[in-house]
Amino acid sequence: MFDWVANPEAWVALFTLTALEIVLGIDNIIFISILVSRLPEKQRQSARIIGLGLAMATRILLLLSLSWMMRLVDPLFSIMDKAITGRDLILILGGLFLIVKSAMELKEAISGETHDENGNSIKKASYFMILVQIAILDIVFSLDSVITAVGMADDVPVMVIAIMIAVGVMMFAAKPIGDFVDNNPTIKNLALAFLILIGVALVGEGFNIHIPKSAIYTAMGFSVIVELLNIKMRSNQRKHEQNHIE
Repeated sequence: MFDWVANPEAWVALFTLTALEIVLGIDNIIFISILVSRLPEKQRQSARIIGLGLAMATRILLLLSLSWMMRLVDPLFSIMDKAITGRDLILILGGLFLIVKSAMELKEAISGETHDENGNSIKKASYFMILVQIAILDIVFSLDSVITAVGMADDVPVMVIAIMIAVGVMMFAAKPIGDFVDNNPTIKNLALAFLILIGVALVGEGFNIHIPKSAIYTAMGFSVIVELLNIKMRSNQRKHEQNHIE
């Protein structure tokens, strides 16, 4: 079980895989942050931790059921001569769920609906339902993560440790990212648009249309940088106006 410890290649795989797991978990963190923003402040951190804990458990369980994972590539039915496998079906349904959910959140953000500290809003959020939605998307997000892990490492312990380290890092990052998104509505809208793009990519992947995630991350990263510059500019303008009034 611990034979990999003396293998330098296993350590390289561990560090590389951990970094990739963190990168692949960015969309998961953003989705969780947006969902828990519907909850009262005192419940948000516990929902983030439990949500990421569910993500870790899901990925490890998928790793430990590799034989079931392999069966997901067997065709279930065909659509227009395109064979649909179990993996394709999960990606398509998960992508559609992500698109619809993110679009609904974006519509609500644009319409100006708000949530107070007691959770009162036009659409009151349920702690349990938030966790259910996180768990559903965790399975979809985990597919890419697990497939990447299987392709990069031969030792299951290495893959499990990489996932645990990555989720640990994500737990520390989830609150500041969530707070930043909550405090900057335009960033939240960008994040929701990012999640819609991820949903489109998942649906496309389910129909064997590959849309590189790297291209989506690059485009959204550039958009976030531009928006951060806009936020800084607006802040400087407000300070200048206040100083002018004084």
